[in-house]
Amino acid sequence: MRSRTPHHGRLVGRSSTHNARTASADTTVSSRVTRTTRRTTTFVAAAVFALTAGLLSPLAAGTAVAAGDPDDYCDQQCADILPPGTNGNATLAEILAHKVFGTQPKHAEDQLATYDSLSSGYPSLTDAQLGNFFDDASFGVSKADTESVTSPRADVTITRDKKYGIPHIKGTTRYGTEFGAGYAAGQDRMWLIDLFRHIGRGELTSFAGGALANQGLEQEFWPQAPYTEDDLQKQVDYIRSHNGARGEQAMDDAQAYIDGLNSYREKSKKGRYFPGEYDLTGKIDPITNAGDIEPFKVTDMIALASVVGGLFGNGGGGEVDQALSLLSAQQKYGVEKGTQVWESFRQRDDPETVSTIHDGTAFPYAEKPENAAGLAMPDSGSVTKEPLLFDRTGSAAQAKPAKDPVEAPKSLKPLQGVFDDGVLPADLFSGDASKKGMSNALLVSGRKTASGHPVAVFGPQTGYFAPQLLMQQELQGPGISARGVSFAGVGMYIQLGRGQDYSWSATSAGQDITDTYAVELCNADGSAATKDSTGYRYHGTCTPMEKLERVNSWNPTLADSTAKGSYRMRVYRTKYGIVTHRATVGGKPVAYTSLRSTYRHEADSIVGFQMLNDPGYVKDAKSFQDAASHIAYAFNWFYADSRDIAYYNSGSNPVRAAHVDGTFPVKAEPAYEWKDFDPTDNTSALTPPEQHPQSVNQDYYVSWNNKQAKGYTAANPSLGSVHRADLLDDRVKALTDKGGVTRASLTRAMADAAVADLRGEDVLPTLLKVIRSRPVTDPQQAAAVQQLESWLDDGARRKETSKGSKAYGHSDAVRIMDAWWPRLVEAEFKPGLGDGLYSSLTALLTVDESPSAAHGPTGAHAGSSFQYGWWGYVSKDLRAVLGDKVEGPLGAKYCGAGDLSACRTTLLTTLAQAAAVPADQVYPGDDSCKAGDQWCSDAIIHRALGGITHAPFQWQNRPTYQQVVEFPRHR
Repeated sequence: MRSRTPHHGRLVGRSSTHNARTASADTTVSSRVTRTTRRTTTFVAAAVFALTAGLLSPLAAGTAVAAGDPDDYCDQQCADILPPGTNGNATLAEILAHKVFGTQPKHAEDQLATYDSLSSGYPSLTDAQLGNFFDDASFGVSKADTESVTSPRADVTITRDKKYGIPHIKGTTRYGTEFGAGYAAGQDRMWLIDLFRHIGRGELTSFAGGALANQGLEQEFWPQAPYTEDDLQKQVDYIRSHNGARGEQAMDDAQAYIDGLNSYREKSKKGRYFPGEYDLTGKIDPITNAGDIEPFKVTDMIALASVVGGLFGNGGGGEVDQALSLLSAQQKYGVEKGTQVWESFRQRDDPETVSTIHDGTAFPYAEKPENAAGLAMPDSGSVTKEPLLFDRTGSAAQAKPAKDPVEAPKSLKPLQGVFDDGVLPADLFSGDASKKGMSNALLVSGRKTASGHPVAVFGPQTGYFAPQLLMQQELQGPGISARGVSFAGVGMYIQLGRGQDYSWSATSAGQDITDTYAVELCNADGSAATKDSTGYRYHGTCTPMEKLERVNSWNPTLADSTAKGSYRMRVYRTKYGIVTHRATVGGKPVAYTSLRSTYRHEADSIVGFQMLNDPGYVKDAKSFQDAASHIAYAFNWFYADSRDIAYYNSGSNPVRAAHVDGTFPVKAEPAYEWKDFDPTDNTSALTPPEQHPQSVNQDYYVSWNNKQAKGYTAANPSLGSVHRADLLDDRVKALTDKGGVTRASLTRAMADAAVADLRGEDVLPTLLKVIRSRPVTDPQQAAAVQQLESWLDDGARRKETSKGSKAYGHSDAVRIMDAWWPRLVEAEFKPGLGDGLYSSLTALLTVDESPSAAHGPTGAHAGSSFQYGWWGYVSKDLRAVLGDKVEGPLGAKYCGAGDLSACRTTLLTTLAQAAAVPADQVYPGDDSCKAGDQWCSDAIIHRALGGITHAPFQWQNRPTYQQVVEFPRHR
């Protein structure tokens, strides 16, 4: 078994702009700035004049020189893209000019049009045309392509290219290299970094104002990682003390990065070119420059890492909600039948689902035990959610609380009522992070390519924000040689990108690394415990819970007209994790706690990233897999060089006690703890690297947050017979069967899947087979069927008729499908399941997640679509009714109670209802779109985290940052 051990100056020629664009997750800052400008016209004019006159210009930089081109084996066959643009900072003058005149800071959105254009340009794409849709990702910058160079220290230069202004950091010392990375992070993302360190500490509203968006963010993240300053420092110390020389180096690098960030902070404050959001939120006086920007600390990186990890690298959880839904099934059908039905919907190891490893190799983990032990199922009606907010005053008293996860589990359904201003939907930051990204990967072995070298098209989906959470950079220095992207604020290493002769990327994996324990409640004085007791039994001793609190208060600011208010957030912590619910089990009061293996280890993955950046460490597929095994968060990692493609699933997978079923709550007793569990630093035995799904040189790999391998139990119920990864798998398999795959053909496959409607491509044929089992005689029904068939024949895509038309081909068919799907699912399943069980199951897995959906894990305008829905259930049920082969069938036939004729009637009735729904009801409109505007309803809109915003663009279901690579040579 594996334990958690050591194995484990501003730019010349660059607009004075490069400094803001990250208003607090107050995100409402953009709308409030608009109101502010109306009240401060004179000040706006003065600020704009000051900008044009150079009064707010940055410090002068040194003479431009090329950054060099060390050991680049890609020969200009590596490319990437990250919208909207590199520049994520804007001065106050630039923000106000943007609001008044619509201007954009330089390099703020110059990658957006390039990214957008692929959705219409991909059908005829050739290798020679890839440069029209991606940027050359070669190392270095030629002198001719250099926009500017700055040297914040004598041992480092930051060279910016003319095209996109990406920082290429080259250091002669290790410290200088990392100092430069921090300095460049300040230039590009200082406000965003400041924003997220306060989110991680649960202090956003005190920092940036009491907007509902801000309240929701801190209420979402802080309870998951409610660290004290001592907790944060202990994590820094743990990395140093438990990872040998690499741990020491990692923390030295982190300190150098912070030093560089602080250097920029100080210079920008003195030179008055810091992000304008500091003025707008009252941190700095826009006239006198009085005020300050709080210095950054290494512990800030731990707080920030907890947010990033919470967004993208967690998995599991939600055991209380799964227990409640199982009880609902048992109440309807009886224990035996109810369990069978529930398990069929749970889809732990569906034989029909698409897997990244498709050669039949199994990697058993978290499988259902034959006889589960230690279950702690709640008594009926006894579960209550642990309250978070107390002492609400002022504007906080009017804020609506998050929806109770007992009713709608936050792991698979958005919080409601928190983000009423409509700017930042809660679901982009809700619950289990694995429930949201749409990162994908397509890799083809050299055996199947035209050149004989592997080809890869891959990238992470981190959402669409202004500015992006990721920032591009190149790092060249002692022991570091890489280019790609890093999360702002933890960018001492490239986290996704390329090395000298290899490239790597990741998708969220979401395997179960979080468990729920039921701790028996008690009182220290020996009196009878109640559900409100704050003592619990640990190894037989009544132990007090640790009470952790954050008191946030705010006053109106220039950017935030919210009335002053305050509240207290409170959580209770035990040795088994954070209290989330209370209930009774067998009549005894208990608290349910959430324990994840990465808790208290938010930045342990830093060692793995250090290895990935080290050209002396990663030299081939095997050393890549070893580096990835040091990453604690749950990710699928992919690798390509000139010879091999490879895959590895990372994550601190706890070794559970024998016969424990991690799908449900278990008793907090020694017999059911993780193996070798020590609550001091939350350590335990972890499954060894060889037990994690992994592979080298399979014919191809695809990943779109799908199942990893046979036996590797899904932590959520979405991995069924129809999954969006099928859109990739079908296309890539066809390419590899034919052979001669190129970068362009693999990119076309990705881009075509990115505009496909999963329901239309993979479920509609079965729906039509049921409907066409007899002639359709009703004229209205026949017309709707014909429209859907024509759409299907044309590929069932949601795509503009021509670039810029802002109208779909087959728009009526798309509208009908959007209106039909939720109606047909309810009519197909609710009569058989009953109201209670249907509601319980739809709470666990949302019915639909089309691009226009304002519900589901991604909300509206977020790009990511079709990750969660009932398409697999519908497919299995209809095939069963038709008498077709179904592996892993549902527990019963639901459509028409199994009668084909009745099922057909159900589908036609709901289809007719859907066809009659007008567009303005299917697409009701929002702050960005008029009712009935189908294209706009689907369109991607960057969520403003600062004062700069961008126009909507065509929906496409693809990674935010994306690489296209083919290495022709190797060291």
